[in-house]
Amino acid sequence: MAGPITVVMAQVNLMVGDIDGNTDIVLQNANRAMQDYGAHIIVFPELTLTGYPPEDLLLRPSLGVRVEKALQRIKAADLGIVIVLGFPCKEEERLFNAAVVIEGSKCLGIYRKQCLPNYQVFDERRYFVAGDRAFVAELAGVRIALTICEDLWEDGPALLAHELGAQLLINLNASPYHMNKLLERREMLRQRSTAAGLPIIYVNLVGGQDELVFDGGSMATDATGNCQMLAPSFVEGLYPVKVELPESANDNCNITRQSVAESDDLEADIYKALVLGVRDYVNKNGFKGVVLGLSGGIDSALTLAIAVDALGKERVQAVMMPFEYTSELSLDAAGQQSAALGVDYQIISIATLYAAFMDALSGEFTGTAVDVSEQNIQARCRGVLLMAISNKKGLLVLTTGNKSEIAVGYSTLYGDMAGGFDVLKDVAKTLVYRLAVYRNQRYGLEAQEVIPQQVIDRPPSAELAPAQIDQDSLPAYDQLDQILEFYVEQDFSADAIIARGFDAGTVKKVLRLVDLNEYKRRQSPIGVRLTQRGFGRDRRYPVTSAWPLGE
Repeated sequence: MAGPITVVMAQVNLMVGDIDGNTDIVLQNANRAMQDYGAHIIVFPELTLTGYPPEDLLLRPSLGVRVEKALQRIKAADLGIVIVLGFPCKEEERLFNAAVVIEGSKCLGIYRKQCLPNYQVFDERRYFVAGDRAFVAELAGVRIALTICEDLWEDGPALLAHELGAQLLINLNASPYHMNKLLERREMLRQRSTAAGLPIIYVNLVGGQDELVFDGGSMATDATGNCQMLAPSFVEGLYPVKVELPESANDNCNITRQSVAESDDLEADIYKALVLGVRDYVNKNGFKGVVLGLSGGIDSALTLAIAVDALGKERVQAVMMPFEYTSELSLDAAGQQSAALGVDYQIISIATLYAAFMDALSGEFTGTAVDVSEQNIQARCRGVLLMAISNKKGLLVLTTGNKSEIAVGYSTLYGDMAGGFDVLKDVAKTLVYRLAVYRNQRYGLEAQEVIPQQVIDRPPSAELAPAQIDQDSLPAYDQLDQILEFYVEQDFSADAIIARGFDAGTVKKVLRLVDLNEYKRRQSPIGVRLTQRGFGRDRRYPVTSAWPLGE
């Protein structure tokens, strides 16, 4: 058997819209692949030049000109390596999600994505026309087929590549993270490799883009579906794959066991996704750092830890904004955590602000009973302070609401919802506790109790009224989160959830709260997507609707 050849998987972090900068990444990494690994081929992710997803940037009139300029730059570099990259290909009035093969100064061919996803966070049919043919070309002495992302989740493209005589299949991806996604990809690749009898090299994007986080996890399988190379998740880098050449024209290439990264448990994966999502959102949008309200509760405590792990303590400010209902436990816990993490920590009482609001509203509130209105004013006082600090210092406000609270509207518009990024937006309350324990006990080399144990152990409370706890208004979170998972993430009806053994009254109350609070969610900051039905791109319900409850 002759060979081997080296195919480098370029698991890179791209910037949407930065065509020039992304082109720099292509050229720099192509040179590195040659120098460091003697690579014959380097493969970049889907839509390399624009980043993913470019959304309506694809409609800009200058797109084609800028992309063509980038391709000419790459060809003009005349590098001694085969470069495979993704780009939007405009042909007359049609736009394709495409991959191009460049060797030296020549374009050896273009592949156009055949299967366009249009579900969950994907909206490719809004922009692209589907391709209608396979691509197989001899590269570095091997007949290689190209596919792009969704092409591999369906049977046809891989089988067609095999029929056309491919000896190796390369797949370019921008596949976003959700829980257990790596396991799903590995199983999918096993099935495709086995069915087509082809080894597959799967190259995935890494990095945060708005609410999406791309986790990398690039890999290579042999023709029987065994994973022989797996790059680390959430880590940018170049990962070489040794490909053994076939002994005859009728044989496939072979990929033997190389480097397989250890798989993390679920909490570790989620935590890494949150850290990467925060880091890239803050850095790519040019913020100096972040500021958040630290209440002494579990949600803000976890958010603070993630922010410090993402950005470093020097770029994080925490503000405790106490009122008469704030407990000594909360004050002590907030101070303890801030000291442990070494962040800039300030205490600003809202008592004066609250009194001013109540004085201004005295006429309007005369003769009315104290209710949630007064509680919301407390939250809005805090929102005003945080936004003022944000404006003055150029810091992004991180909100701290979790998915359970957002689902049922247990939050205040223009109060605790005021900010630019909600770190825990897709994190259920019960998962918040699991992540807090993970950060204290098992996070990297810096595992330590940065979230005080008393914060984890105490009953959750917004502390907006005397002796208030969340369960005064909501079911127990272990019960609430199960109901929400069935309704929000699995689309169960009320009857189907009740049939699972839940109290009918509780189910109907929860579902009514979810439906009623769509208007709040439409005004909430974006946050890292972790599930297949996050409150963002995944789940789009009308605010105004007469749909029957729980149907």
